[in-house]
Formats: sequence, C-alpha cells, structure tokens
Amino acid sequence: MAINQSTAPAVTGVRGPEREPVTLDVNGSTFPIELEPRVSLLDALREHLDLTGTKKGCDQGTCGACTVWVDGRRVLSCLTLAMSCEGHQVSTIEGIAQDGELHPMQQAFVDHDAFQCGYCTPGQIMSAIALLREGNATTDADIAEHMSGNICRCQAYPNIHAAIREVRDADDGG
Repeated sequence: MAINQSTAPAVTGVRGPEREPVTLDVNGSTFPIELEPRVSLLDALREHLDLTGTKKGCDQGTCGACTVWVDGRRVLSCLTLAMSCEGHQVSTIEGIAQDGELHPMQQAFVDHDAFQCGYCTPGQIMSAIALLREGNATTDADIAEHMSGNICRCQAYPNIHAAIREVRDADDGG
C-alpha cells in the first residue's frame, strides 16, 4: 500500500529520545529526575544522583562491578534501564551502612583485606550480602559459583571468600 504523500506527516529531521520525568527510590530516599528512556540505572546513579560507589567496569554485564539490588535482588545496573526501576526500591553500596556503622560484610572485607585496587569491591560486597540472604553460601564451592559473576582483576578471591565465610558463620551463631 502506497503512502499518500499529501496526508503523511512532514519529516522535519531526526529526533532523539526526549527526557521524561521518573522517580527513583534509592537507599530509602526519593529522587525525582528527568532521564532519557535509554539511560541505564548505573548512569542514572552515577551521573544524575552523584552516587558514585557503584562502579562502571565493562558496561556489558560481564564483570559485576555495577551490582546493586532492586527490591532486594541482585541486578547488573549497567544492563538495567533506570526507567524500569520506577516504583521499585534500589539499594546501592552507599545505603548499606547503618547509623554510621559499616555493614558486617563491609567490615569483614576490611578485616580480611578482601580488596586490592578496590574497584570491584562495591559490587562484590553487594553480591556477597545477597549471596548470604539467598542461602547460597553453604560451601566454598557454593560461594565460588554464586559469586562468579563478580570479577576481581587483582585476584583477591581467597580473601573475599574468607570475608563471606566470616559473616556467614557469625550469622549462624559461630
């Protein structure tokens, strides 16, 4: 079917996606912002909310440095559209300490020197806490398997696993 040129809308040039209002609930606070629909949650956190704890590693979902929680579940924020998080609770590394005290997993990472350059550490910690909450830290093999989405280029895995075991064992009463 041919388009009747006299009734077709005039093309006035290429237009990109427009910014739209969105409200993000992050770490218990509400942030009304305007974003283009294609903005990732990672970029919204870092560039629009100045929450720079979450790191951009590969920007392809393979390294885990950008791990945050959406409604308590681990997500790769570089692969998650910010718009899709409206109406959901987003938690980042900045939101896990309580009353000025480090989260037990943060403290265990410090105690076990579970980082070297530290770039992957926020994502590692967010995944490690979720790992325990999910009940997937029964054995060392479980920890290795369920943390495999978080890459540490410095190879601090033995210390990361020791930190996870410490928090797991403290939660189990010893």
